[in-house]
Amino acid sequence: MKKKLKILHLLSQRPDSTGSGIYIQAMIREAEAGNHRNYLLAGIQSNRTPVLNCISKDRCSFVQFNGKDISYQIVGMSDVMPYRSKRFCDLTSGELSEYENSFAKKIKDAVREFKPDIIHSHHLWLLSALTRRLCPDLPIVTTCHGSDLRQFQQCTHLQNKVLRGCRKVDAVMALSEAQKNEIERLYRLPSRKIHVVGAGYNDALFSEDTKPEPNPVHLAYAGKLSNAKGVPWLLRALSKIDYPAWHLHLVGSGSGSEKENCLRLAQNLGRRVQLLGAVDQQELAKILKQSHIFILPSFYEGLPLVVLEALACGCFVLVDRQRDVFSLFEDKKHLVGFDDIEDLKEKIKFYLANPAERKEIARRGRQRVLAHHTYRHRIETILATVFATKAL
Repeated sequence: MKKKLKILHLLSQRPDSTGSGIYIQAMIREAEAGNHRNYLLAGIQSNRTPVLNCISKDRCSFVQFNGKDISYQIVGMSDVMPYRSKRFCDLTSGELSEYENSFAKKIKDAVREFKPDIIHSHHLWLLSALTRRLCPDLPIVTTCHGSDLRQFQQCTHLQNKVLRGCRKVDAVMALSEAQKNEIERLYRLPSRKIHVVGAGYNDALFSEDTKPEPNPVHLAYAGKLSNAKGVPWLLRALSKIDYPAWHLHLVGSGSGSEKENCLRLAQNLGRRVQLLGAVDQQELAKILKQSHIFILPSFYEGLPLVVLEALACGCFVLVDRQRDVFSLFEDKKHLVGFDDIEDLKEKIKFYLANPAERKEIARRGRQRVLAHHTYRHRIETILATVFATKAL
């Protein structure tokens, strides 16, 4: 793998928010460190310059939503985003044409000016399908993040358009074996095209530190304040636990009635919940380093980066047993799963009262992510996938 590549990275939404934005910035940063040359094309909200510390502005271009390129709000890969957004299922035929035409122009300009060796698109969705149609002779690898699979199942009227392009990409990078199987089933892609590369985290930022005494036990949640993330159910479970004493750091933002409901439930718990809103990666690392337990009550997840970040910071992690992240670990030595909301309440109560056991599980989890899931490990796997594609 000695050849240095010119890689065009594509993301349809903001590159400075949500897990896919953090992921794409990390991939660019690691590729730059390996002397590969990178160019980023992403969607942004009008008049909002994204915060990027991975690439110079002269190697970026943006499609502006609610502005000069597209007339409406940015379309989120999740139906509930941490900022004002529009849903793919609500796009009219005219709005869909506006979306595709605007991205097509920017893609053509980027390919003409940057002359990439390969394109790395994110999400098995409309942008990847469009790019394959526009660039039939360029190798394209696509990273699946999980939200794309939900959009595919929800927006049945767009499936044929997505399939026509996404089935022709050269390689797909999945986060887990379970996700690979789902991609095979939904997109009817051959297994040989789908590579399980996992996810990674920034070990220079997320690391273990001395935690405070567990009185109260510090709990943390980080993600969107929405029903799909399970936040209302987490807050209702905590409302039934008075002992041992606990304090929840609730990190994240949202929109609409779901966010307002989460905030109302949190406020009902008084000073035991600290509402922190959206925070940057540096602040999130500080919070996780001071937390004893990280809880992800989400009903729909691929492999959320924040779980790896929490494990790296020495947190005991509690996550839905059915999620892809749980399948990443082959047994209960590294994290603990719950089966339903009642089980979530009982697991929280048990591990609040058993610090020695949760410390040992957290120690094993941290060892696991250090050994397998830093971004340096991931970029090696991803570049191996890239080099295995045609024409390289």
